[in-house]
Amino acid sequence: MDDEVMIVRRRGATTGGTPPGRSRGRLADEVYDTLLGQLMSLRIEPGSRVTIDVLARELGVSQTPIRDALNRMEAEGLVVRVPHAGYRIPPQITRHRFEDLLELRLLLEPAAARRSAERASLQQVAGLRRLLEEMAELEEGNGPMAYGAFGLRDAAFHDLVALSAANQVIREALARLHTHVHLFRLLHDTQVTHLAMAEHEEVLTAIAARDPDAAAYAMRRHILLSGERFRRLFDDVKDADEMA
Repeated sequence: MDDEVMIVRRRGATTGGTPPGRSRGRLADEVYDTLLGQLMSLRIEPGSRVTIDVLARELGVSQTPIRDALNRMEAEGLVVRVPHAGYRIPPQITRHRFEDLLELRLLLEPAAARRSAERASLQQVAGLRRLLEEMAELEEGNGPMAYGAFGLRDAAFHDLVALSAANQVIREALARLHTHVHLFRLLHDTQVTHLAMAEHEEVLTAIAARDPDAAAYAMRRHILLSGERFRRLFDDVKDADEMA
């Protein structure tokens, strides 16, 4: 059992009920974070089936927060409800969908970075810096859990850029895509973490300097370079399939 599950179990009541002083919504959020972490780290594999009663036993909580968390994940496209059979984890992202997501990101995220350079508060800039510091610490870690945690903070960095742009429509559109969750599930090594760190730093430097053009350019460059890295993964998988 991984650390995130243990955290939820220690916090939860052994009887499976909601602990005193903790709201149903807060517990559901914790379950959601745990399941998302397992999804990112591939501890829950693409195509696998998940059921509410099994998860409730594993996490040591009642079925209600499990159901709430899975409903949220279903709305975000992270799980698929199977009639009379629980939920299923969608298969890995396809090459065609990847290219569509990349095209949309290139339209939205540079614009968000530009507005962030104009509108971000000092607290939001500090928040972006803290996320980069956390990613730098996780970069030294090994294993799927450390890499999954890095991916979650990568997603949080991009979300905070969109939030600080003060354009809720862009932020909601990017959040619904859950691009980072789907992309990081593709990876089987951590080479991307080091490369992404330097690119994130360029984005943050431009935002902190209140330079809209530089922020938009840095974000566009980051997305293009990230796209090339992920494209190579698709090519590697295709080559391996052909050899097999």
